[in-house]
Amino acid sequence: MTETLHSHLDAPSAWVCRWAELIPAGARVLDVAAGGGRHARYFASRGCRVDAVDRDADAMANLGAVQGITVLCADIECGPWPYSGHSFAGIVVANYLHRPLFPHLLAALAPGGVLIYETFAAGNEKYGRPGNPDFLLQTGELLELARGRLKVVAYEDVYISEPRKAMVQRLCAVNPTP
Repeated sequence: MTETLHSHLDAPSAWVCRWAELIPAGARVLDVAAGGGRHARYFASRGCRVDAVDRDADAMANLGAVQGITVLCADIECGPWPYSGHSFAGIVVANYLHRPLFPHLLAALAPGGVLIYETFAAGNEKYGRPGNPDFLLQTGELLELARGRLKVVAYEDVYISEPRKAMVQRLCAVNPTP
C-alpha cells in the first residue's frame, strides 16, 4: 500500500499552477490520487475536462457536483488501471507515489501532453511523513521516468519550507508529438 499525504490547504500547488498554462483550456486532464480535488477544481476552473481518481470516496464526495469534473472512486494500486485506452492532454500527480503506475501514466499521456508531478523525495524522513523509502523518490527518479520518452521542461529536487518542511521532487515534462 502506498502512502499519500493530502494537504489540508485547498489551494493548488504552486508547482502545478506554474506549469498549468501548458495545458490548453478545454483539454482533458487526469488528476491522479485526487483526494479533495484541489487540482481537479483548479483545472476545471481553467476550462479543462477533468477526470479525478482516488480510492477515498469521502475525500472526493463534493467533487462530483463541480462542473467539468468526472469522479472515479477506484483503487489504482490493487485494481486494474481504469484509464487503459484513454488519452490525456495533462496528467497531474501531487503528494502520491506508486511506481507501478509509471508505465500507465506515460501510456495515457497524449502526444503534446504535459505531465506535472510533485511528491516527496529521499531526505523527507528528517521532516516527518512519509519517511518510508518506498514512498520517497530517489535522486533523479522523475528524470529517469522521463528519459528517452518525454521532453523535460523543468525539474527540481529540493528542500521546501512551505506549506511545511519537506524534501520534494518536481517534474514538468511534455510528451513529444510524433
